[in-house]
Parts: sequence; structure tokens; C-alpha cells
Amino acid sequence: MIPIQLTVFFMVIYVVESLTIIMQSGLIVAVLGREWVQVKRLSPVDVILTSLGICRFCLQWASMLYNFCSYFNPNYVFWYYSITWDFLNPLPFWLTSLLAVVYCVKVSSFTHPTFLWLRWRILRLVPWLLLASLLISCVTLISSAIRNHMKIQIISMEHFLRNNTMVERLKMLLKKFALSQPVVVLVIPFLLFLASTILLMTSLSQHLEQMQHHNTDHSNSSVNAHSTALRSLAIFLIFFTSYFLTILISILSILYDKRSWFWVWEAVIYAIVSVQSTSLMLSSPTLKKVLKVRCWGLEAA
Repeated sequence: MIPIQLTVFFMVIYVVESLTIIMQSGLIVAVLGREWVQVKRLSPVDVILTSLGICRFCLQWASMLYNFCSYFNPNYVFWYYSITWDFLNPLPFWLTSLLAVVYCVKVSSFTHPTFLWLRWRILRLVPWLLLASLLISCVTLISSAIRNHMKIQIISMEHFLRNNTMVERLKMLLKKFALSQPVVVLVIPFLLFLASTILLMTSLSQHLEQMQHHNTDHSNSSVNAHSTALRSLAIFLIFFTSYFLTILISILSILYDKRSWFWVWEAVIYAIVSVQSTSLMLSSPTLKKVLKVRCWGLEAA
């Protein structure tokens, strides 16, 4: 058990982090939405970022509602918040993996026929891949509904059955089901993200080695650009992997007492999400341009 003062402190930290993520996501959607209204089109990368911003905005509100309700009333099944959370939670993983795949296919210099085929078609496939991500999240609603129905049945059976053998068996079945379903749903997009990012970093490293043999001013600027891109990819890879592992540990509850350390763990998770959202904002040239203009405006004021 941790002191109540620390619990309150980390609860406040969690709320501040959640509001920061909501503001970041709202900024992404507002800036790219205004760009779409003005120009009447968005690049596929910006479409994915807009979808990610909308998803993260809704997910963070759902997270706050679900966490506070389930923490202060753990014996009640908040099925409407739970289903919303289960629907939205896999989406950032699928959208981030899709973003990594698009960057990998468009930027990498591999000449394998598969890469060449994807390079010509990936941009036209983005709307369909976004729809597929949404459909996959919809499928998770079925398992979420089953899990919440089982919880309600267990709670009602505990009040009416004297023989607890059936209840204990249902609890074990529910525990196995509740652990396996989210792990499978999150592991697949994470592995896709991991493979795409590693391939892209490998391609950039090979290209960087080739350019370092030239000493012209143009090659020096290209080397600096590639080095910056590699550092950014490495940082993003570290934070997204950290986010995946913290979510996985949170689901499995294997390293901490879930009740005592709940708000500490939530603060850790969403600190990582906040940094990850910042790196995503900096990956879009449109968002970077707007942020630079705002910063210069603040300095001039």
C-alpha cells in the first residue's frame, strides 16, 4: 500500500497528463482539419494523423471516465465505458502501425518487388486500411460484450448461489478470456509497427553510409537530414515500445498491486503517451509549420 497523499498526487498528475493529451490531439485535428478546408485535400500521412488525433481525443476522455468510475466503484460493471474503451484502445496501435508502414514503403530504398509494388499503391490503399482498422476495433466489441456479460452473470450468481464452484470456474474462464483477447489485439499491430520501423531505420542507415563517402555540401546536408531522421525514429521506437509494454503489464497486472499502484501506473503510461503525441506532431510538416509560426508569434509578443 502507498500513502493516500501519494495516491492523490499521482491522480492529479494523471489528470494533468490526460488534459495535455486531449489538447495535443485537439490541436492535431484542428490544424489538419483547417488545412483540409483550405486546400480541399490532405496527404495520406496527414489523414492518418487526423484519424489518430480524433481517436486519441476520444480515447483519453473514455480513459478518464472509465478509470475514475472503476476505481471508486470496483464492484460495479460500467459496461458502456468498458465497451467504449475496448473499441478505442486498439485503434491507436493500428493507426500508428499504419503510419509506420506508409513511411517505410515511401521512404525506404529497398528494391524488392514487394516494396516496389506497395510503393505504387500504398497511398491509394490508405483509406481502405483506415477502414480495416476501424472494422478490427468493431470486432473487439463482440468480445468486450461477452466479457461484460460474464462479469454481470458472476456478480448475480455470487448473490444467489450457495455453491461457489461454478462461480470460481466462471471467474477463471473470465480471467483467461480477459487476458488473451487484448494481448492478441495489441501484439499484432505492434509487431507490424516494429518490423516497419526497423526496416526503415535499416534503409536509412545504409543510405547514410553511402552518402558519407561523398564530401560535397549537398551530401553533408543530406547526411544531417538522415541522421536527424534516424534519431527521431529511434526516439519514437523507444517511446512506442515503452507504451506497448506498460499497457501490456497493466492488462496482465503482473508487476504491481493493481489497486495500490493504479494511479502511479496510469501516470507513467500517459506520460509516455504525451511524449509520443508530441513526436507525432513534429512528424507532420504542416503541424511543424504551424507550431513554428505560433512560437515566433509568442516571441514577438
